[in-house]
Amino acid sequence: MSTTVIQRSLVLNSSDIARRIQRIAFEIMEQNYEETDLILAGIRQKGFVLAQRLEKHIMATGRFNIVLTDIQLQKRKPTQSEILMGIDPSFVNNKVIIVCDDVANTGQTLLYAMKPFLDFAPKKIQVAVLIDRRHKQFPVSADFVGLSLATTMHQHITVEIGSGIEEAVYLS
Repeated sequence: MSTTVIQRSLVLNSSDIARRIQRIAFEIMEQNYEETDLILAGIRQKGFVLAQRLEKHIMATGRFNIVLTDIQLQKRKPTQSEILMGIDPSFVNNKVIIVCDDVANTGQTLLYAMKPFLDFAPKKIQVAVLIDRRHKQFPVSADFVGLSLATTMHQHITVEIGSGIEEAVYLS
């Protein structure tokens, strides 16, 4: 019986992740300095954790009103599932929305995550990701990026983020 060992390389450790998230939060505030309200919409699971961390940093300034919500969809088959959110999509009228996810790969998940907002009139939709792989097949690019990685399609990024775990990003 043979066992396949998957080699993985550490890309970011927990303190690296914390610094990257803090920098993304500063960039969001810089690019939206004229706004008072921001909607942080995190794609469930890890994108929502990113949105929560960004909310913490942005709220510390006391300058913005933040609405935090999650977006639920099947990442592998977004056309075959209902896209659910924690807020009424009509609430986004004339507001800035920042869609958050852990990794941007082809852009498909991010594109479908934006779909419910498009029936209304948001002021602006921006994208924040911890890792951007640049393998775009859909016309979605991240406005706020923790780290851009040049990878092959055969490589895999694993983001371990959340409470009670040792946070890290690995490439395998």
